[in-house]
Amino acid sequence: MENQPGSQYSELNNKTSQNIDGGHTVKTRISRRNFLLGSSAVVAAGAMQGIPGTPFSPPISLMKSALGQAGIAMPDRVIRMNSNENPWGPSRAALRAISAAVEEANLYTYFLAGEMSELIGGLNNISPDHISVGAGSAELLKMGGLLASMDEGSIVVADPTFEDLPRYAGDNGSEVIRVPVNDKMETDLEAMASAIRRDTKLVYICNPNNPIPTIVEKNALRDFALEISRDRLVFIDEAYHEFVDNPEYSTMMDLVRDGHRNIIIARTASKIHGLAGLRVGFSFAHPDLAAEINRRMTGTLNIMGMRAALASYRDQEHSSFVLRMNKESLDITQGYFREAGIRHINSNANFTFVETGHDIAEVQARLLEHNIRVGRPFPPFRNWMRLSMAKPDEMRYFVQTYKKLYG
Repeated sequence: MENQPGSQYSELNNKTSQNIDGGHTVKTRISRRNFLLGSSAVVAAGAMQGIPGTPFSPPISLMKSALGQAGIAMPDRVIRMNSNENPWGPSRAALRAISAAVEEANLYTYFLAGEMSELIGGLNNISPDHISVGAGSAELLKMGGLLASMDEGSIVVADPTFEDLPRYAGDNGSEVIRVPVNDKMETDLEAMASAIRRDTKLVYICNPNNPIPTIVEKNALRDFALEISRDRLVFIDEAYHEFVDNPEYSTMMDLVRDGHRNIIIARTASKIHGLAGLRVGFSFAHPDLAAEINRRMTGTLNIMGMRAALASYRDQEHSSFVLRMNKESLDITQGYFREAGIRHINSNANFTFVETGHDIAEVQARLLEHNIRVGRPFPPFRNWMRLSMAKPDEMRYFVQTYKKLYG
């Protein structure tokens, strides 16, 4: 995935979208011969876009009508383009680990904690005492919300952003101060700094953001985190870190590595590793803060999730495959938006954000009639749709369907 530096917004003030991919050619992987839909019958050679040895469904087929006009048939299942999931699922190594772990279902997982922390620490060049392992990064986000709400006060977040941390903090008594994104639909650090009050306990930044897949420029974020963390927690959610290929982005892991006491970084095995249903995530913080997070966590890790994550983080081949396919899906989808002059966000993740010109509840309903499920409304952008990347053939089907419905 190649993203241009600078603003991620595709011509916010114009009707024509900009090119984001440097003219990359989209490869067509579907045979033009007729073949059946379904997991058991794929007639066209080379049509399977799966990973050998995994049980995932084949791609949508390309059918010719009686008039000879090619078109992609509606699948017999709903395609999930609504939750930023990995459509390829776990790696083969992770699947083998899951299968073997069934025989360990009688065991608690604490004996794997050291191995997991050593592995993740080694991959991030940070000592294991900085690491907390949770039931998905959502548990670590909730821990941030809990720490912020232990004393009466406020937290500051971008609007819109991922809601797990602010929702949990709000439910536990914090006042949530929401700062609108700027006119480029980017997290507005200056406005967030101005919104901080004496009672602000935590500032939350999702980078890349979600539902808008923009980034915060690395030097600006570093300066902001260093300044703001003097007096309060700064929580940086890097759930989509592995997908970013943008020179203006950087992880803030070095700040934790350098010993700053009030900075927390979160990562997850749900996205690039395809383990969303097995709930494994990580946070990185000063050892004292990490120990406090560990003391307060209430979730329990499961043996299959731990074994799968250990295998998957050792399997770089699968992650590379997912990145290639995600880029191809983005090229197909955003390429269409550019050609059609449809305003959208140039993605730094595995989803995009597009202006439909229609109420999203209506768009959801119409696309679902064609077995496509897309993201919920994200106020105040009620005409904008978050669209998660599925497999390339499925995104071709989306483009065909969207053209038919909205031109």
